[in-house]
Amino acid sequence: MREERGWTQEEFGEKVGYSGTHMSAIETGRKPPTLRFSRSLDRFLGGDAYEREWREMRNGSLLEGFPEYVDYEGRAAEVRLFEIGIIPGLLQTPEYASVLAEHAVQRGAITEEQAHERVSLVAQRQSAVARSSPPMLFVVMDESCVRRPIGAPKVMKAQYERLLEFAELPTTVLQIAPYDMGARRTFDLPLYILTMADRSLMSYAESAHRGHVERESSFVLPILTAYHQLQAEACPQAESVAAINQLRKGSP
Repeated sequence: MREERGWTQEEFGEKVGYSGTHMSAIETGRKPPTLRFSRSLDRFLGGDAYEREWREMRNGSLLEGFPEYVDYEGRAAEVRLFEIGIIPGLLQTPEYASVLAEHAVQRGAITEEQAHERVSLVAQRQSAVARSSPPMLFVVMDESCVRRPIGAPKVMKAQYERLLEFAELPTTVLQIAPYDMGARRTFDLPLYILTMADRSLMSYAESAHRGHVERESSFVLPILTAYHQLQAEACPQAESVAAINQLRKGSP
């Protein structure tokens, strides 16, 4: 792109606030681009292509589409999510997240470095939604999330305590979708729905191989309706909290 415009590395570096030596190191791969560098390119050239490329590189072990979703999640006014099998990332303790990442390494699914990145991303997501004006967080978990043991008993006990703390926050709603909901459970895969500050909606869902961010309201509105139906059928928060507390008491 630089050569197409006839710029030297020094000239281009001056335009975006970096030295020609730094530009050379980036181009030849001797130095990895930072988020700040990528944003500097986008400010000068317009758009967000370089920041998106940086996020794809940084989160290469994640499903396609998830890094894009995470960026929106950190700016959302409301977050609605449904999870099956594992505690949602926004509610995971570091120990719980580490056990999941370690077992992914043992299976050969990711590298040790990618495992560290996954655990770090959990912390980054949680800090993003714990900002000074936090979003409303609506969480519905399939009963399997709290029944499935992850790691040692002490890991699960700490995780249960985190869930109970989460439910006490003024900007959260926590519900469990029990097994006996049967066919009344409206989703069979994890799902996220975001309401942005301008009240626009988007959803994120995953298959086994990729994730997809949907911004078209005609597709998202029926999903939101199904989510409201799910909440109506799930256990109320008080009942859900009591069930989690019982599980916590049963953990050594």
